[in-house]
Amino acid sequence: MTDRIWLKSYPPGVPADIDPTQYRSLVQLMEQAFRDYAGRTAYSFMGKDVSFAETDAQSRQLGAYLQNLGLQRGDRVALMMPNVPQYPVAVAAVLRAGFVVVNVNPLYTPRELEHQLKDSGAKAIVIIENFAATLQACIANTAVKHVVLCAMGDRLGILKGMLVNYVVRNVKKLVPPFQLPGAVRFNDALAKGAGAALQPVDIGPDDIALLQYTGGTTGVSKGAVLLHRNVIANVLQSEAWNAPALGKIPAGEQTAAVCALPLYHIFAFTVNMMLYMRMGGKNILIPNPRDLAGTLKELSKHSFHSFPAVNTLFNGLANHPDFNTVDWSHLKLSVGGGMAVQAAVAKLWLEKTGCPICEGYGLSETSPVACANPVTATEFSGTIGVPMPSTYMRIIDDEGRDISATGQPGEIAILGPQVMAGYWQRPDETAKVMTEDGYFKTGDIGVMDERGYFKVVDRKKDMVLVSGFNVYPNEVEDVVALIPGVLECAVVGVPDEKTGEAVKLVIVKKDPALTEAQVRDYCRTNLTGYKQPKVIEFRTDLPKTPVGKILRRELRDKK
Repeated sequence: MTDRIWLKSYPPGVPADIDPTQYRSLVQLMEQAFRDYAGRTAYSFMGKDVSFAETDAQSRQLGAYLQNLGLQRGDRVALMMPNVPQYPVAVAAVLRAGFVVVNVNPLYTPRELEHQLKDSGAKAIVIIENFAATLQACIANTAVKHVVLCAMGDRLGILKGMLVNYVVRNVKKLVPPFQLPGAVRFNDALAKGAGAALQPVDIGPDDIALLQYTGGTTGVSKGAVLLHRNVIANVLQSEAWNAPALGKIPAGEQTAAVCALPLYHIFAFTVNMMLYMRMGGKNILIPNPRDLAGTLKELSKHSFHSFPAVNTLFNGLANHPDFNTVDWSHLKLSVGGGMAVQAAVAKLWLEKTGCPICEGYGLSETSPVACANPVTATEFSGTIGVPMPSTYMRIIDDEGRDISATGQPGEIAILGPQVMAGYWQRPDETAKVMTEDGYFKTGDIGVMDERGYFKVVDRKKDMVLVSGFNVYPNEVEDVVALIPGVLECAVVGVPDEKTGEAVKLVIVKKDPALTEAQVRDYCRTNLTGYKQPKVIEFRTDLPKTPVGKILRRELRDKK
């Protein structure tokens, strides 16, 4: 194991290691929270507060319902919902009943959904009706026999719930027609489960908690097997890491987080839902963060302390005319992850909120947080920070050997209690990413400086090779993002007869008057010849994942 030189950069009070054995399972963590914080608000959604006690009771009912379907311990249950209160209820129900959560992106096509349901072997699914037509198109080809159907207004009370469902179905027309014979409505499943008792299941640290699908960008999507102890470790690591910032919240005030990232994504699953369950905090659920005006309108009704987000969301909100309708004065922690945070966005966010973006780094395979900037930082560092407590990171070459020279690029490799057990039923794929001594090879190219701070230079596969020179898209994007008239940008490699590959730059304008000549002049001044974009294209938007990560792959495919 390498010497942890980064420990010198830890803020006072942050431990070098955490003890992941203090809970046997996530079930134990959740049940302790349900007992200790019963009267507190766990989730706020569309003006309705849901308490820890209500989440406890409803998850017992749904868990009992699922057990009575005849599912066996360890069976997989898929969850396909945006940020609605039914989602955390379903997670608690599935885990308490002894099953495994399979998180599904609600925006999947039938082809993508079919692959994930078949690969995971899921026998049941809890899905919001907005996407039921997608399930209808592929369910016959899967092992799914039981469908629990949610609606946006299920948990909002009779009158408000009926009104919300009417608007969603008939005004906004967000529910395409579907037929799923035998599907049971969420509230009916709770009612049926209320007449039965949830049978306790002894879940241990090495039981599987969830299958988190990843790697769609490198071919077929694989399920990262996250054990109960993996997620517990990351919750405790995140809690220890965030303590210096969240410790500034006045005594007696409940900690509140904005939950705008989708809970089916491992970032929000761990740092919003599970971490705030552990701390007795409140999550403000934002079902559609792409609706920036709606997001700001909801946030204007709340006081909150923590805001985990991706660069594109920070950027979109900070540039929105309604930004100042929100009280940002209580914000103690802005956590950036999922993609690189750009210096221009970090600067604007700090100017507007007074709270610097603390960039972190992780992957589905690491539950997800592997390293982060200290939360005591007062400015943006441009790095991904230092490894979390109990975490070791190295820079290795293609043969898996340590690169000892500081600042030399190589592949980032991670060892820690949050690292997955492997890919679901894919020993071949698991073998490709694990070293003999248990490090996970991330596929990200990075460097480490003399203080133990890491910086991602780029994904191995996103690198553009121009006449034998490596061009890292993140570097070019960071430069272009500083041009005042640029709202967003992305860089990809395109085939070139002369140089093998050339740099293509795609820009979304903030200022309609911005010209290609201005961009080229700026790049000429700030980038060496081979890094300058050969092709510049202006677009009205960039393709993104539901989390807001820019899909360079799609830009590459649409040459």
